[in-house]
Amino acid sequence: MEGVDHLAHERNKTEFDVDAMKIVWAGSRHAFEVSDRMARLVASDPAFQKDNRTRLGRKELFKNTLRKAAHAWKRILDLRLTEEEAGRLRTFVDEPAFTDLHWGMFVPAIKGQGTDEQQQKWLPLAYKMQIIGCYAQTELGHGSNVQGLETTATFDPETDEFVIHSPTLTSCKWWPGGLGKISTHAVVYARLLTNGQEHGVHGFIVQLRSMDDHMPLPGITIGDIGMKFGNGAYNTMDNGVLKFDHVRIPRNQMLMRVLQVTREGKCVQSNVPRQLIYGTMVFVRQSIVADASVALSRAVCIATRYSAVRRQFGSQDGGVETQVIDYKTQQNRLFPLLASAYAFRFVGEWLKWLYTDVTQRLQANDFSTLPEAHACTAGLKSLTTTATADAIEECRKLCGGHGYLCASGLPELFAVYVPACTYEGDNIVLLLQVARFLVKTVSQLGSGKKPVGTTAYLGRVQDLLQCRCDVQTAEDWLKPSVVLEAFEARSARMCVARAQNLSKFENPEDGFAELSADLVEAAVAHCQLIVVSKFIDKLQQDIPGNGVKQQLQNLCYIYALNLLHNYLGDFLSTGCITPKQASLANDQLRSLYSQIRPNAIALVDAFNYTDHYLGSVLGRYDGNVYPKLYEEAWKDPLNDSVVPDGYHEYVRPMLKQQLRNARL
Repeated sequence: MEGVDHLAHERNKTEFDVDAMKIVWAGSRHAFEVSDRMARLVASDPAFQKDNRTRLGRKELFKNTLRKAAHAWKRILDLRLTEEEAGRLRTFVDEPAFTDLHWGMFVPAIKGQGTDEQQQKWLPLAYKMQIIGCYAQTELGHGSNVQGLETTATFDPETDEFVIHSPTLTSCKWWPGGLGKISTHAVVYARLLTNGQEHGVHGFIVQLRSMDDHMPLPGITIGDIGMKFGNGAYNTMDNGVLKFDHVRIPRNQMLMRVLQVTREGKCVQSNVPRQLIYGTMVFVRQSIVADASVALSRAVCIATRYSAVRRQFGSQDGGVETQVIDYKTQQNRLFPLLASAYAFRFVGEWLKWLYTDVTQRLQANDFSTLPEAHACTAGLKSLTTTATADAIEECRKLCGGHGYLCASGLPELFAVYVPACTYEGDNIVLLLQVARFLVKTVSQLGSGKKPVGTTAYLGRVQDLLQCRCDVQTAEDWLKPSVVLEAFEARSARMCVARAQNLSKFENPEDGFAELSADLVEAAVAHCQLIVVSKFIDKLQQDIPGNGVKQQLQNLCYIYALNLLHNYLGDFLSTGCITPKQASLANDQLRSLYSQIRPNAIALVDAFNYTDHYLGSVLGRYDGNVYPKLYEEAWKDPLNDSVVPDGYHEYVRPMLKQQLRNARL
């Protein structure tokens, strides 16, 4: 039935102002209005249709992506959209494309690492898309270990040029998005060699293809690395391979904001502190955390709506069956994911503030908070992307068999999202970096050096090693100070224990290698504390809207107490809480699930996603799932003919016992 809201009965139960929650989710009324306008603009334009994407072959899929990217750029120019509006429009087109790397990596690399002159030359071309760029760092043989990159850039003083070369097969650039078929230029990372000496890895702007016929320039071998995981999904992106054979570029195409190479080949440190480069890293990781909340919220929106539509078991005397969302097992799996989406949203919001703060400090030559900001963003990138990838898959399972259909939107969402666990830092490698920082912080406590930012709690380590949780009733777990102390004590005790175990090794590096799995656990505990504390901080703000703050409080405690339940071993083994208190936390969780239940649909409506952006028959706003699922099935190319191709050659001979004579 068209035009009927099959979820109206759910929406009528809502106990808070959904429109006010939409503003909270978006971050501000302005952000909400821009997103809402751009989402509707994309959804109403047939050129951005995407429901056939998983059925297309690679060539057709890729060409379709190029068409959409060109159409999006035309709309941006025709409507004279601001940079903010253009970014939102590209988000809602919802198709990985070469433009992601151009705007997300190539342009920021030049802004962050180029001199004023270099920015004046290259940025206008990039902003007008007169050149299209990518970010060529990862190689076939090296990803996380950037210092192990093998591509070389050797300065030739006779010609005032750098010679870019791939000396081995493993030195081929491998994975950069946009590189395979489209990018005309790249920021290439290579080992700088001058006068026979090596000076570390630096970025160079290299033209890859002719601006006339798009053919690779001499000395450049370039192509796509092949199909990736999933149907549609990230196969819209031309991840590439790039091999250099002594390619020459002018000296002024090395990005020289921090280190300059003179005409004579001397390396001169500029007066710009090299730490400024970390500002870009904080920005990129902050945007990845923000993306995690978006991907997770999309999956949760689909699973929540479908859980309210789907009925199974529980009917008495032929009456209606029970909504799947009413089963406690479903709530126990689904509602913590809903809470996580909000938690990641707010920690992402805080990271935006951190980026601004770090940038201002760097410009004032204040580097005091940089190591902590670096560790914090590395850890949160790891924590949120791992949790989101796992959560999307859990949402697929929460949708039963239909979740496995491409029409559910979940397989493609998962396939597009999972690379986030690897790009911009492998998640385990990042947690090890966090662990190093935590151990160092603990080891310096005796010297009077006060921990800053998200590690400030370690300055109270003596109290946290001795404190005892005073929870006596289930309701006590709704006190922010109680929850915060439990998470701080757990993290502090784990950090101290790891540091003590490390000190037993003569060689610290041997100890780090041996205890790395334990160290990762301490890093996770620290990062979970950050997310919990920032959610609690959010609740201290003035949040307008009837019932909005109450819902956010419920979600905050669901997030924290579910973590406590899942990591109970940490809390019990460190003596932070007792088994009885853990049991009370579980009682409180069940109560919170019951309070969230009537508001579940409204809480996902607050994400304000159009049906186009969700791309899911199961997650439709109107809940009209079954007729649409049936309709969708007939669109598959296999249903173009009643009798399939191949029947007469292969199946009929089997049925007629004529296989011996068949020409297979």
